[in-house]
Order: sequence, then C-alpha cells, then structure tokens
Amino acid sequence: MPEFRTINAGAAQIRVAIEGAGPLVLLVHGFPESWFSWRHQLGPIAQAGFTAAAIDVRGYGGSDKPGDVAAYDMESLTADVAGIAKSLQPQAPTILIGHDWGAPIVWNSALSRPEQFCAVAGLSVPYSGVPNRPFTEIFAEAFTSNGQFFYQAWFQNVGPPEAEAQADVRGFLRKFYYGICGDAPDGTWPQKKHGATLLEGMVDPAVFPSWLTAADLDFYVGEFTASGFFGPISRYRNHERDFAWLQQFRGRKLDMPTLLIGGDRDPAFNGFGRIADPAAMMRQHVTNLQGVHVLAGCGHWTQQERPDEVNTLLIPWLKGLE
Repeated sequence: MPEFRTINAGAAQIRVAIEGAGPLVLLVHGFPESWFSWRHQLGPIAQAGFTAAAIDVRGYGGSDKPGDVAAYDMESLTADVAGIAKSLQPQAPTILIGHDWGAPIVWNSALSRPEQFCAVAGLSVPYSGVPNRPFTEIFAEAFTSNGQFFYQAWFQNVGPPEAEAQADVRGFLRKFYYGICGDAPDGTWPQKKHGATLLEGMVDPAVFPSWLTAADLDFYVGEFTASGFFGPISRYRNHERDFAWLQQFRGRKLDMPTLLIGGDRDPAFNGFGRIADPAAMMRQHVTNLQGVHVLAGCGHWTQQERPDEVNTLLIPWLKGLE
C-alpha cells in the first residue's frame, strides 16, 4: 500500500497516495474515480526511480469537499495541483499525468503555470487548446437542441443527478463503468431523449469484466458512499467559469514534452465524435508531442483496463525525460 498524506494545497486539503523516491510524477484521476484508479501505475513508476503521487481530486475520497459549485472550477483544481506539486517538490518542476477529467486538469495546470511543470501526459482526453466557446454551448447544439440526451446536460441540475447516483452507489458505478468500457458491446451506452435520467436504459452486466475486481468495486463503493457525488458532478457545472478563466491564456501553447494515450473504443478520445484526428488537433496546441498511442479495443478506463500496456508506454517516456 502507498503512504497517505494530507497536503495543504492552499485552498484545500488534498489526500495523496505516495510511493517511491525521485522526481515527482503527479497522477490526477477523473470521474467517478479516486487515487485508486492509479493503483496499477504507482508501483511501476516508483520502481522506475520516481516519486509517484496519486491525488484524490477535491470533492473525492479523503480530500476536502466544498459545498459550493464554483469551488470545482478549473482555476481551483489547477491551483490544487500546483499547491501539491510545490509542497512535495518545491525545488524542481513536476511531471503531470491525468486521465478523463484529470487530463484537462493537468493540461490546464501546465498551460497556466508552465514554470512549475516540465512534462504532461493525458489519458483518454486529448488537449484541444483554449476553448472558443463554453462546452455547454457545444453539447446544447449537438444534443439538447435536437432532443437528445447528453449526460453532461443531465449533470447541470443540482440535486437529481446526485440523488440518482447515491440511491444505489454500487449499481450506479457498475453501470457507468461498464457502459463505456472496451468490453461492453456497441450500443451499451443508450441513446435516449433529453429529459431522461442518466441510468435509464443503462446495463448492469451479470459478470463484470475482469479489469475491475469485486474488491476494486468495493473500494470505490466505500469511497462514494462516504463522500457523495456533489463535488464530482459539480466539475461538469463549471464550463462557463472555465471558459472565462482560460481566455487569458489564448495564444499560448504547451511548450514541454507531451504524451497522449487513448482507446479506440473510448467516446471521450474523439470528443464524442467531434474530433476526427486527436493527434492532429493536439499538434496545433503543443510544441513537443512525443507520442500518440491508441490502444485497440480499449474503452474509457484506460489505465485500469490496460495497465500493462499503459505502463509500457509511460515508463520509457518518463525515463526519457531525465
């Protein structure tokens, strides 16, 4: 087991799971996950000569859980990452790796504080630069205005999404994890009309894929039963705030080594069909893209579904940075 520390990141107390010694590699998870989503990476990264530190993003697990929606905006979350990095390794810049929402968090941490971070890798979600409009406008145009359900539109209303998830935490996690994993048949994530709830039509498989064991699921269920879902879901309620904050960085590129790993069965990797070529898009916004790796048959939960493949890509990349 890693060592757990609670770090004062400035505006929040953040739980961090730490293994190893050496240059700091900060690992940031997505929704609905925890530090535990990096359980297969902590040891190998540490054994490769690094300090591997996986955080609970604010709102999750052992970290602070503010009660204000605005506390989960990108400005606040990147400040947490910077505060942890400064606390754990004040003398040198930090390497960042993020998955799902953790990927935009690390991309934008590096964008906003380039002096503090020396390299950044994203899993699942490519870097698309400073936005030209809030994502709420994009999904309203693509889905809501056409009467189609989109989960992020459902998440905008405070209360009902949390109540649905918390009514059966285990069932919620099983359905959400399965719906966009690489093992789920096409069509498992249901197409439905705007006004539906998230769980309507979603599948709870009789046997869950082996990448998430019963003990793994028990851990996640315990975390979310204790912490609730307000903070995690509130990340989706800050698109307008994020858009406004990011405009100050327009024209700035990520000028450091970058890496992208995704799955060809992950809807987030191509922006739900909006991004024809994630690599080409990223090259418009970064100056040193050192690799784009697409894992055949892999769904959304990249480092959990394919831990060995992900580690085989991450470790040489990390060593090559030294």
